[in-house]
Amino acid sequence: MVKDGIYYGLAWSVAGVVLGVILHPAAGALCFALAAFCLYFFRDPERQAPPGPVAVSPADGKVVDIRPAGEDGSRRVSIFLNVFDVHVNRAPIAGRITDIRYTRGKFKVASLDEASAENEQNALVVDDGRSRVTFKQIAGLVARRIVCHKKVGDSVEKGERFGLIKFGSRMDVILGPEWELTVECGERVRAGSSVLARRRE
Repeated sequence: MVKDGIYYGLAWSVAGVVLGVILHPAAGALCFALAAFCLYFFRDPERQAPPGPVAVSPADGKVVDIRPAGEDGSRRVSIFLNVFDVHVNRAPIAGRITDIRYTRGKFKVASLDEASAENEQNALVVDDGRSRVTFKQIAGLVARRIVCHKKVGDSVEKGERFGLIKFGSRMDVILGPEWELTVECGERVRAGSSVLARRRE
């Protein structure tokens, strides 16, 4: 479990106890329910990244859009995370982080396409020496906090945890023409274990 979940769970539990003592035991029921949800939301299951020249999903969720991302044949895969998905984010490929760029923006519903351009986001680029993959943590209507534990120059392994987005959100992955996509719109994926694309030899 992500430690944030423990803090949120404890805070809501304390609020539930206080309300139960001051008002009525039933008054704290909602707070205890929220505490239980926070413990569930911030779960962090172990994942096994598949071997070989593949790019894995950086987030749990549903693929809601696949479209061209440039004239060079790059493609953008957009993944929507609802509040019931695991929100821990993982690196799609192994390599070195060459760029991290945080951009302030709006908080539109993350399932909408305009969220990719207008919402608050944090974009990372990983280079493995043969190709680069860009992936963006994008805030949503409920999500107000993007967390990234890495910095430029850090090395990551495929499927390694690098951050999270709190509550509903979106993740965009931009793959160059050297990658052949293996997912389709409507498909559900899991961070660190679902293959998004295979590198062309």
